[in-house]
Amino acid sequence: MQLNKLLENNRFWSESLNARDPQFFKRLAMQQRPEFLWIGCSDSRVPANEVVGLMPGELFVHRNVGNMVVATDMNLLSVLQYAVDVLQVKHIIVCGHYGCGGVRAAISHQALGLIDNWLRAIKALYHQSLHEFEGMDDEQRVNRLCELNVQRQVRNVCHTTIVQNAWMRGQDLTVYGWIYGLENGLIKDLDSTISAPDQLDEAFLYEL
Repeated sequence: MQLNKLLENNRFWSESLNARDPQFFKRLAMQQRPEFLWIGCSDSRVPANEVVGLMPGELFVHRNVGNMVVATDMNLLSVLQYAVDVLQVKHIIVCGHYGCGGVRAAISHQALGLIDNWLRAIKALYHQSLHEFEGMDDEQRVNRLCELNVQRQVRNVCHTTIVQNAWMRGQDLTVYGWIYGLENGLIKDLDSTISAPDQLDEAFLYEL
């Protein structure tokens, strides 16, 4: 597809929204007030706004390979702090997807380059959870690890001082773990919701 086609698509999209609501872009340019932060995978098959039916301005988004929440990732932490402290989002959604290429690569022994370092935490999670995969075939193992990875990243979000500070000052903030099915377009709630520090292991609590 030529880049000119993308520009044509953009004009059509803009004109369509303007036709439905002539004031939409004027309102959007003034401010953003999303209630949701989405932490998802970079996979092009999982367009964050579209899969939950939200318009521009309604979903603050951070994406990376494997929907990871890494304590040393300044990009993620900057997004998280801005979302929580400035935008004051009420909901943080960590959303992975079945068949994730990053998770599949973490299970394999193939050297892929720089990304191997990024995926090391998923590889460690796999080896910590080997009992979870007994009797499973390769695809089942990948998909189960996708779920476990989302659940781990939910807790990683809650282990940050950013989220714990918000709770300490009484801010309404809940973190969810979801997973998206590429084959049916449906999202599954992984029952990993955390909304208060007393749901965390004591070792990860800060005296703030």
